[in-house]
Amino acid sequence: MKGQFTYTHAQTLWLVILRLLIGWHFLYEGLIKILNPSWTAFPYLMDSQGFFAEYFYSIAGNPSLLAVSNFINIYGLTLVGLGLILGCFSRIATVGGIVFLALYYLSHPPFIGAEYMMPTEGSYLWVDKNLIEIGALMVLFYFPTSRIIGLDRYISKVFNRK
Repeated sequence: MKGQFTYTHAQTLWLVILRLLIGWHFLYEGLIKILNPSWTAFPYLMDSQGFFAEYFYSIAGNPSLLAVSNFINIYGLTLVGLGLILGCFSRIATVGGIVFLALYYLSHPPFIGAEYMMPTEGSYLWVDKNLIEIGALMVLFYFPTSRIIGLDRYISKVFNRK
């Protein structure tokens, strides 16, 4: 059947664990921002380097765009996390997560000579945790599990009724 995936129990288990771990990361990042009413993306945007730095500076310098950026970060991260954890609209959540991580990567690329105010876990050259997590989300996109273990299993039944 087209679109139907068959995995071993071990494959399903580890793909679901990967989905839950990444989901937790996104959910936590969103919740910590919700719980901190003074959080803003301003310092992160102003710390941007690389080819798109001017774009990120322009967002930080425009109060309306900054407010939109803050809202999208806070609630987008939370929704991506919930979607992945619950296996609910997980393909959309996966793509959303990839977009967030790509923007973070472009804002703070791990290039030679780039020094950021924000602390990092180490010294990277081109490959950092954002790029690795994009790769993991791509695996989840092409090897979905939410129709096996997740709310998408039930949602798909509702939409596939004829």
